[in-house]
Amino acid sequence: MKKRLVVLTGAGISAESGLQTFRDADGLWEGYNIMDVATPEAWKRNPTLVQQFYNERRRQVLEAQPNAAHLILAALASEFQVDIITQNVDDLHERAGSTSVLHLHGVITKAQSSLDPSLTYPVAGAEIRMGDKCEKGSQLRPHVVWFGEEVPMISVAAELCTKADIFLLVGSSLAVYPAAGLIDSVPKETPKYIIDPKIPSIQGYQNIIRIDEKAVEGMTKFVELLKGH
Repeated sequence: MKKRLVVLTGAGISAESGLQTFRDADGLWEGYNIMDVATPEAWKRNPTLVQQFYNERRRQVLEAQPNAAHLILAALASEFQVDIITQNVDDLHERAGSTSVLHLHGVITKAQSSLDPSLTYPVAGAEIRMGDKCEKGSQLRPHVVWFGEEVPMISVAAELCTKADIFLLVGSSLAVYPAAGLIDSVPKETPKYIIDPKIPSIQGYQNIIRIDEKAVEGMTKFVELLKGH
């Protein structure tokens, strides 16, 4: 029976595919204040601006390609039961070949009803247009969890973490909650590998193995460490 490798990925793994992160730019994301484009209040205030912003982000995602870190994770499924929990809204894990991917914050290649979040639809191409509506007649919006909204998949993710034989964190500085709290659900005896050049001070956890590298280089070292064990 394969060991279960539970992986939590953050913006750092997508950054090496050319997708920018807002947290490295003092709250600015592609020149926009995140409060103006990534909150329910922003949507109510100026839905056209929010739609345009995410249409451009969707174009960038569609143009980006999975990098070696994504591909290594996909390849590990031949040796482990790999469950990926991602904070990212891109679909690079799936395009790399990973089949068990839980998106905590939604996925930008889908649209959702602005009235009923359970109604989701694939986006044809890069744009959701103002006037595109769901079956209940409400405007479609990006299928992403904005600041101030609940994270509906967090309990499912926490349950996955309790079952980890090996836990791996890639490209996250553990700054965004509730995702940052998932490590608390991992069993104490489970080895916990953390790959990030900005690993925070982690107190009170057992079996932490730090790899102070970006995602691609760090994943290469992680595989070497697994072989060594």
